[in-house]
Amino acid sequence: MAQGAAVKHKKKTKSVLKNIRQAARRAAINKMNRTRVRSSIRRMRATLTAGDLAGAEKLASATFSELDRAIRKRTLSENTANRYKSRLSLAINALKAKKK
Repeated sequence: MAQGAAVKHKKKTKSVLKNIRQAARRAAINKMNRTRVRSSIRRMRATLTAGDLAGAEKLASATFSELDRAIRKRTLSENTANRYKSRLSLAINALKAKKK
């Protein structure tokens, strides 16, 4: 856009104001869901790097259910969540093989 060019603004009709409120609410919910998923993955990765196999297996089901919930809530796409689950499963299996 050229400098000083006019910017079009939507009129502040009832529907536009409602849409703004809805978008803000959805953004807050998505941020909350994304934070929950990322924290869960972060905890899981921390236990994996520490080499705690029992802790990692205990956290696995909780982490995977958080990822599945993010898919249902459409916070993450299905492929992204499945990629996370696959990589975490591979890390757990590698840790199991290392322990044996």
